[in-house]
Amino acid sequence: MDITQLFDDDDRAVSPVIGVILMVAITVILAAVIGSFVLGLGNSVQQTAPNANFQFDFQDNGAGNFTVTATHTGGDTVPATENLSINTTDSTFESKNDFDPPVSAGESASIKNVSEGTVSVIWTAQNGENSQILADEQVPN
Repeated sequence: MDITQLFDDDDRAVSPVIGVILMVAITVILAAVIGSFVLGLGNSVQQTAPNANFQFDFQDNGAGNFTVTATHTGGDTVPATENLSINTTDSTFESKNDFDPPVSAGESASIKNVSEGTVSVIWTAQNGENSQILADEQVPN
């Protein structure tokens, strides 16, 4: 046995191994980027609802019907690019009313002839995918 073979600096096998590892890493990264675009994960960034306060006023119209006015009493202003509406779970009421954007403190919207259920102020994001109830209240009996 030749003792010089033990101390021979043979680095030929290192380059192919590093090359394969780099190719696999690049492939995984490219697959993740392309997959996020194809599946639309880049667009799923959640828009957060504004932190706004609302007060409900119930005006009795007789016969158990109310005109309900929701007034923005403070907090964040809802920009014109987002939708803010007042709606009810009253089964006989089939219409909703939108606030005129942008909605800031002091502005209000009303709905008429509500007799039962819950009245809610509903925020809808610009993309239409997210919505949240900002305030709700039971209709008086």
